[in-house]
Amino acid sequence: MTRKILLTIILCAFFVSFATAQQPGEISYKDKLVMPAGKKGERIQSIIDTFNSNNPERIRHFIEEECSEKFRNYAPMDEHINVSLNTFRETGGLTFHSIRTYVPERKGETVIILKDKNFDSWRSIVVRFADEESCLVSFLRFGDARTPSNVTESILTEEDIIQEVKELMTRLCERDVFSGTVLIAKGEDVLYSYACGEASKRFHVPNNIDTKFNLGSMNKMFTSTSIVQLAEKGKLSFQDPISKYVDESWLPEEITSKVTIHHLLTHTSGLGSYFNETFMNGSRARFRALEDFKPLVKDEKLAFEPGKRFRYSNTGMFFLGVVIESVTGQSYFDYIRENIYKPAGMTNSDSYEMDIPVENLAIGYYRDQDSSNGWKNNYYLHVIKGGPAGGGFSTVIDLHRFGRALLTGKLVSSESLEIIWKDYSGEFYGYGFKLDDGPLGKVVGHSGGFPGINANLDIFVDAGYITAVMTNYDRAATPVASKIKKLLERTKE
Repeated sequence: MTRKILLTIILCAFFVSFATAQQPGEISYKDKLVMPAGKKGERIQSIIDTFNSNNPERIRHFIEEECSEKFRNYAPMDEHINVSLNTFRETGGLTFHSIRTYVPERKGETVIILKDKNFDSWRSIVVRFADEESCLVSFLRFGDARTPSNVTESILTEEDIIQEVKELMTRLCERDVFSGTVLIAKGEDVLYSYACGEASKRFHVPNNIDTKFNLGSMNKMFTSTSIVQLAEKGKLSFQDPISKYVDESWLPEEITSKVTIHHLLTHTSGLGSYFNETFMNGSRARFRALEDFKPLVKDEKLAFEPGKRFRYSNTGMFFLGVVIESVTGQSYFDYIRENIYKPAGMTNSDSYEMDIPVENLAIGYYRDQDSSNGWKNNYYLHVIKGGPAGGGFSTVIDLHRFGRALLTGKLVSSESLEIIWKDYSGEFYGYGFKLDDGPLGKVVGHSGGFPGINANLDIFVDAGYITAVMTNYDRAATPVASKIKKLLERTKE
């Protein structure tokens, strides 16, 4: 049971990341519209047919007969099946377009480009084969993709984009692929907002534009912004070792003396995640104040020397909350309310305790083929109260306000934003913010994902747009946010 839940969380987080077929720095690629000949082409067609079958037995046969032993053993069979079924539900099916090649060459990988039916978006399946003779699948990753080299997309006006998004959301909600809220703004002006689905399936309570959804990892933006506020006031330095603020009741000094605040902010500390066996086997009611999490992190070891590489770390971001409490003498939650939510005007955001009724708050749901109605809620999977690394709640309206508060200097100075939004690791990640640089210039923000949870905020720093998508279905926000981003990018001549 515990292993299954952990794998569900890992696979959910993996697919939320929506890795693109076009890797950073690869600017040259070509698309060949013909399927490869022979065994390789047959295997690729079988991969597509398996995804499109939406049939557990067809998927089982594919995993057992057409994949390597290592790939089969990566997860239990039911998890392989669920990932494939969820991919079909998300995409509505996939149509082959091309095989993509790159300069420089990506050796050992075959990249399949497809069009999906729900979003009309370009997708990729990256495949590695065990050998040329058998072409058994040894690795497979589904993700977003850039526009094929032989396709020219038209320039869109803002009016065109809003109309496309309206049609998209109507389609997704009718197919029950999406449940949640969407907001598109330019500056202070909201260009589009929408809500659909149910906040509670038990009582059939509809979502509305003010419904509070779980943020997942998006709390990391609030935590990092708070640390930068304290640095502006001279209360701490990014190069301080956390041993200055984190005593040995948390971690041994031999670890904390090596890890700096900068390492925590950039996910280069070498620490891991407190969503471990101890968490899964414990009562969620035990974990509310930061102190309560000590049993989850006290046995953490460094996976590498701090600063040597990037490793996304919930534990690392959590310790920034401990630093905030040590520096300010306040609880982490009080500091965030007073210094992030209040100045930004975020009136419907907080780390609510899930055993206390909260008005207009959505319950998270994820698909489960073994349940009587095909759904399960995430009551017993997630934290009872969110914290520095994630798990709080907000609305799309409040996320828009947060974005505007950052851009207008209400939270930190423009000089500090340059520090926050700088890529320190080559992983397109700054201080608690994901980073992108595309046709509309710099885009910053964060996403969050967990079973029954998905949310995303994109702040188009140069173009002035802010988009927020929040859902109470896992993996439902990321593809919507990605589609909106690609549509907005088509406004540039």
